[in-house]
Amino acid sequence: MSDKEFVVVSSDVLPEVVLKVLEAKRLLAQGVCHTSTEACRIVGVSRSAYYKYKDSAFIYSEKMGERIVTFCIVLKDRAGLLAEVLNEFYMLNANILTINQNIPIDSAATVMITARFNSPSDDLRGMTSALSKIDGVASVRIISGK
Repeated sequence: MSDKEFVVVSSDVLPEVVLKVLEAKRLLAQGVCHTSTEACRIVGVSRSAYYKYKDSAFIYSEKMGERIVTFCIVLKDRAGLLAEVLNEFYMLNANILTINQNIPIDSAATVMITARFNSPSDDLRGMTSALSKIDGVASVRIISGK
């Protein structure tokens, strides 16, 4: 193996200390704990073990049934329009991962939205169609994750 090679291992074969370090990292990332000392105390792991494993252990959270899709949407420059678009994603129970909106030029702004859909059976053509029907949406394209 090279110096920085990663492997995916089932959590049920990992030593308990690594699982506790992962839980401490989760508590810190979610803001439940504000210091590593507090997180270590809650999960019951020593700070030395935490610091030994924290930069080497990560949770692989991608689920097999999920998919990530990036949409390129051109919106007219109108207040509240992006909120309507995001509501469509909410209605499909999509998890928005990133939103990048450019400054409007000629009264239109390009918005890139990357979302995680829970199931591969989610109808992306239906999603594209629903977004296109919103008054003020000029165009919708799926640019990755078809």
